[in-house]
Amino acid sequence: MNIIKQQPKHFVSLDTLSLDEIMGLIEESLRYKQGNMPPLFDGKTVANLFFENSTRTKNSFQMAERHLKVQEIPFDVATSSVTKGETLYDTCKTLEAIGVDALVIRHPESGYYHELVETLNIPVLNGGDGSGEHPSQSLLDLVTIFEEFKTFEGLNIAICGDLVHSRVARSNASVLKRLGANVVGCSPASWWDESMGLEHRDLDDVLADCDVIMLLRVQHERHIMGDIFSKEDYHVRYGLTPERVERMKPQAIIMHPAPVNRDVEIAGSLIEHPQSRIFPQMTNGVYARMAILNRALGGQL
Repeated sequence: MNIIKQQPKHFVSLDTLSLDEIMGLIEESLRYKQGNMPPLFDGKTVANLFFENSTRTKNSFQMAERHLKVQEIPFDVATSSVTKGETLYDTCKTLEAIGVDALVIRHPESGYYHELVETLNIPVLNGGDGSGEHPSQSLLDLVTIFEEFKTFEGLNIAICGDLVHSRVARSNASVLKRLGANVVGCSPASWWDESMGLEHRDLDDVLADCDVIMLLRVQHERHIMGDIFSKEDYHVRYGLTPERVERMKPQAIIMHPAPVNRDVEIAGSLIEHPQSRIFPQMTNGVYARMAILNRALGGQL
């Protein structure tokens, strides 16, 4: 008898999912938020491999795993064989061999997962790859927008800030356009990334028409900001200030993947503004990652 081997349900880029699959994950996330929980996964195990620092993504995945009764297999890069020169591939094959059911990985190399999805027999869930993509952050952003507007079609969305270094921007620009939103990019010219396929606009020119202002963290660790302009200058020229918020539509929302550089990309006084969804995004991240884990581990939708 021929046994058909089921392919692992990797989650490495929203570009690999159909719009129906993406909408299914969004709706599933919101069902969890409303208290309609999926069957639990007693006995399933996940390893979280974070080769870059993380607060929200790592802890959000850990909380999602606890809600689903998935057991986390501890993995600390600093005390692993990575420090002896072991490759990412060998680390992942080792964890697969000892029986781990899925891997959540954040890695500084863009596209690190390409070899892994071709060779591993367990799902790889991308927690962020260099300046490549951040699909779980993108999904939680979609959940937040859909929860607010109940649609994506025709929404005017501005992605603002350090586009060239932002995996969040890259993931969101692609999927939001697929879902029917009108998406523009606002950034200093030196931080512009033409590969995203966005129209380059000035924030002040689009602010009054936007439904969503999606701010990005200035990634100081990836470039020397002082060589271009000071933090104060950036805030005045490109940041979301109290004066700019006054020009937004009353129903428009402010988003930011965090961590936030206060008084750089956004005034500190606006982080908990009534139109801000920065902390609700983090809440939605747990439910979005529950949906991702449920799909990866073969649960019911």
